[in-house]
Amino acid sequence: MGEATRLAVSNQKGGVGKTAVAINVAGGLSDRGRDVLLVDLDPQGNATENLGMRERYDDEPPSLFDALSDPSMRDRIGDLVVEHPEMDVIPSNIDMTAVEPELTLSRRSGEQLDLALGHVEDAYDYVIIDCPPFLGNLMDNALYAARHTLVPALAETTSKRAFELLFDHIEALERDYDIGIRECGVVVNRIDVRKRQATEMLDWIETAFEDTPVWRERERAAVQRALAEGGSLFLEAPDCDQCGTFAEIARTLDRQFETVEPQP
Repeated sequence: MGEATRLAVSNQKGGVGKTAVAINVAGGLSDRGRDVLLVDLDPQGNATENLGMRERYDDEPPSLFDALSDPSMRDRIGDLVVEHPEMDVIPSNIDMTAVEPELTLSRRSGEQLDLALGHVEDAYDYVIIDCPPFLGNLMDNALYAARHTLVPALAETTSKRAFELLFDHIEALERDYDIGIRECGVVVNRIDVRKRQATEMLDWIETAFEDTPVWRERERAAVQRALAEGGSLFLEAPDCDQCGTFAEIARTLDRQFETVEPQP
């Protein structure tokens, strides 16, 4: 299959629906016949729990922590993959709460995930990385490994500062590692069109990202219900109208990366 397309779902601001976007984009790609690996890089393990793998968070070593912090364990990352009806998953683990200082000590601190994924990515069309909600070594690893980012955001004024911090960080990472990182789109989440601030922010975001796809997702309980059941909308609520947005994101990603259509 060759190298997978890697995509980091990233925003250092918490509460923007990052995990919901990661899971539903992965679900949309799976629904199109793509082979998808979702990597839960967030030490909180929300994606792991939302995909019905809460018990994996407390697994004994080896875990993702070991694959990132110990070069001799890097090639064991394939042993961590867990099957899900929609996608394969590398779950987070409670030990990930201690990985930041371990990565600081690494000679190639921002490259560990990239090196580890090289052992498993050949089996997939896409690797979706659910990033932590903070800037640091884990975020650096996700962005360095992916070189592409999808940014969830809220339709509120605090998003302006969040965008600024994220893209300043990306620019610094590009300089430090002499790489390019491309924004593949922005997903504006939990929109309440009754609020004037939301309408104003939507206009601002679409102007600021005029050359980047921007998708709108209104506030709906269906997404959270699906996650509580352990899957994306495509698995748990396929008739929900919100599937349309994530299906369009998946189609756009396929166009951006020229992913071939699946065989009938």
